[in-house]
Amino acid sequence: MRVHFIAIGGSAMHNLALALHHKGDTVSGSDDDIFEPSKSRLDKYGLLPQEMGWFSNTITKDLDAVILGMHAKPDNPELLKAQELGLKIYSYPEFLYEHSKEKTRVVIGGSHGKTTITSMILHVLHYHHKEVDFMVGAQLEGFDTMVHLTKKNDFMLLEGDEYLSSPIDRRPKFHLYKANIALLSGIAWDHINVFPTFENYKEQFQIFVDTMVNGSILVYNEEDSVVTEVAESATKPTRKHAYQTPEYFIEDGETYLVTPEGDMPIEIFGKHNLNNLAGAKWVCQHMGVDEDEFYEAISTFKGASKRLEKIAETNTTTVYKDFAHSPSKVVATTKAVKEQFPQRKLIACLELHTYSSLNAEFLKHYKDTLDKADEAVVFYSPEAVAIKKLENVEEKDIKEAFQHSNLKIYTNSQLFQEYLKTQNFDNSTLLLMSSGNYGGLNFDSISELIS
Repeated sequence: MRVHFIAIGGSAMHNLALALHHKGDTVSGSDDDIFEPSKSRLDKYGLLPQEMGWFSNTITKDLDAVILGMHAKPDNPELLKAQELGLKIYSYPEFLYEHSKEKTRVVIGGSHGKTTITSMILHVLHYHHKEVDFMVGAQLEGFDTMVHLTKKNDFMLLEGDEYLSSPIDRRPKFHLYKANIALLSGIAWDHINVFPTFENYKEQFQIFVDTMVNGSILVYNEEDSVVTEVAESATKPTRKHAYQTPEYFIEDGETYLVTPEGDMPIEIFGKHNLNNLAGAKWVCQHMGVDEDEFYEAISTFKGASKRLEKIAETNTTTVYKDFAHSPSKVVATTKAVKEQFPQRKLIACLELHTYSSLNAEFLKHYKDTLDKADEAVVFYSPEAVAIKKLENVEEKDIKEAFQHSNLKIYTNSQLFQEYLKTQNFDNSTLLLMSSGNYGGLNFDSISELIS
């Protein structure tokens, strides 16, 4: 196939481009700006556009497919040319479904935990040399790309994102996958710029289970009352399997999972991650992995990139980086770290970076989310608020929303970094929660702060 990507530089898009290149397809692409690590990875395989920008003359009749990324606009000149020529235009999820429509599709959905659960399943299958096609939202140890496509594999494992498919297809991505096996981890209102009410957001998950094929299997987290409501009312799945957090305990900073074979030390920690593990186990069993095989493999799982990722450590201090930004993720991550190191001071730093988190009305959902932190820091950029054309957010709004007795607020990246440099981190855990970089923080230099 000859495939052209409009907005090839995105995290998901460039991984799909690499996957098709590795499969033997002829791949081209364009973008108006490409950042690392996408830039280097595309350049390595000769897929980096020679010039940044959109060029309608790159769209020709001999293209078999055009894949349209969310970063593009509906009036993109390349998109308009492809429409004019009558070429087949796919959104990212639409193309993945087209590739996998003859396979058994396993879709992991939920407001939180889906990347970790998908990563766990992949790790277990890889450990036991069981090959599947996949798409996951984080880079994993032992995998070259976040997307892998073949003709031969029977299963396609998909992380089921509820965000929009493309600029011209406003359906949530996971509505397009038509799952044979699906998992729902949790439902907590997010993406308020697209789903203005909780009921509207919840409806997307109801539609998701309605798109499952007849006779499918639904695995769901029964500790989430909204998930349970959606799962129990679903009519397409023939079989439904509820899961809950398994028994575990913590000893000397190490988490042990209680299994039929005895107490087993594991690399990950936190109740939310143990809950994720239980869901992953059910899915793996439906994919042909026995329970004892699952436990053997999962004991070596160290986590997905940016999900409670340990980035620095001394004898008395540990630093974690986490993608958490929504209220449900912030409270789960903060609780997990405090539970793992109860005797240490917890310094939790949260960047309000997304559309939802910078919305003055939505801020109230962050109440008590940082309560487990001994010292809490919130960073946000007034410029980001202006760029997103939101109402101005002031420090008093942040304080009123979080209601933390020891809360510090920074709007200047340099001042925030100076704060970090002046802290005594002995007998402490530093938790950095952000989907950004605090306006320019170099995470690779964090080890210098605690040495």
